[in-house]
Amino acid sequence: MANLSGIAVDAMGSDMGPSEMVAAIALAIENLTDLDPIMLVGNEGILQPLVREAGISGNPKVSIIHASEIIEMHEKPLQAFKSKRDSSMVKAINLVKEGQARVVVSCGNTGSLMAGGTIRLRPMEGIERPALASFIPNQNGHSILIDAGANPDSKPENLVHNAILGSHFCQRVLRKESPKIGLLTIGTEEGKGNVRTAETHQLLKKLDHLINYVGPIEGFQVFDNSVDVIVCDGFTGNILLKSCESLFKVLSSYLKDEIMQSPMRKLGAFLSKGAFIAIKDQLNPERYGGAPLLGLRGNILKAHGSSNRHAVMSAVRIAHEMIASHLNEHIIEDIAQANALLREPS
Repeated sequence: MANLSGIAVDAMGSDMGPSEMVAAIALAIENLTDLDPIMLVGNEGILQPLVREAGISGNPKVSIIHASEIIEMHEKPLQAFKSKRDSSMVKAINLVKEGQARVVVSCGNTGSLMAGGTIRLRPMEGIERPALASFIPNQNGHSILIDAGANPDSKPENLVHNAILGSHFCQRVLRKESPKIGLLTIGTEEGKGNVRTAETHQLLKKLDHLINYVGPIEGFQVFDNSVDVIVCDGFTGNILLKSCESLFKVLSSYLKDEIMQSPMRKLGAFLSKGAFIAIKDQLNPERYGGAPLLGLRGNILKAHGSSNRHAVMSAVRIAHEMIASHLNEHIIEDIAQANALLREPS
C-alpha cells in the first residue's frame, strides 16, 4: 500500500517516456528537501528496472503502483478515461480520491486529465467549476493566469471564484503575501468590456477584505508588474496563453536569424551571452513545470506533454508546496465567505 498524503506521478503519459519521469523523481529526491512520498503509477515491469538504474530502488519515499494501461495523447478524453480504468492516469487520480495521495502530477492527455479529475474528485463545496492556473512572465518575475482553459463559458460567479483560487495559489507558490488581482477586459475604465466582465467587476469589489482586487486591466498590463493574478474566462485565457508561447518562439527565431547575419553581430551576441541566458531563464517554462487544476477536492497538476526531467521536477516541487501549505483548506474557508458576501443585496 502506498504512503499517505504523497504525490501520485503518472509515469506513463509523457511524450518522453517513463525513463524521463523516473529520472525526474531521482532529481527531485536529490534536490528537494522534505519531499513528500512519491507513488510512481505505471507498468511495474517497465518501471522497476528504471528505478534501479536511477539509483532510487529501495528508497523509502518511492513506491510503484502497477497500472497495465496508458491513455494515449490522441485518444478521445472522456471515452479513454472511462474505458481504461487500469490506466496510469486513472489509477493516479483514484489514489487522490481514496486519500492515499494529495496531488496527481501528469504529462498525459490534457482532456482526459481535466475531465477525469473533475468527475472523480468533484469540485469543492461552494465551487461550481474548477479553473486551470498557468504561469506567465512579467517584469518582476511571473504572474498567475486563471482560467487558462478549463472553463470557456464562465459566469461572473465562476470568475469571482477564479480570483480566490488564483490568489491563494499565488500566495503559496510565488510567495506573494497579498497578491494584486486584476480582471482582464478591454479597458480600465469603469463599465468597459462585456456584460459578464462588468458584472464580475461589481462582484469582486464586494470581496475587498478577502482578496486584493485592484480593478480591471487590459492587455497592455499583462506583462508589467501591475498585478500578480490575471482573472479571465477559460476561452480568453487559453488564447492569451498560446499566443504568448507562440510569440516568444517567433521572437527567439527572429533574434537567432538576425544574429547570424554577420560576424560583428555574432561577437555582440557572445559578449551578451549572460544577458541572453538570464532572459531564457525568465521565459523558460521548466521553471515551474506544471499548471494546477484548482477548485477540486483533490489536487491535479498538469505538466506539458513534452516536459523533460527538470520541468517534471519543478512540477513535483509545486505539488509539494501545495501539500505543505494546506492550499485547499484555506481556499474552502474563503470560498464560503465569498459566497455569503455575494448573496448579500447590493
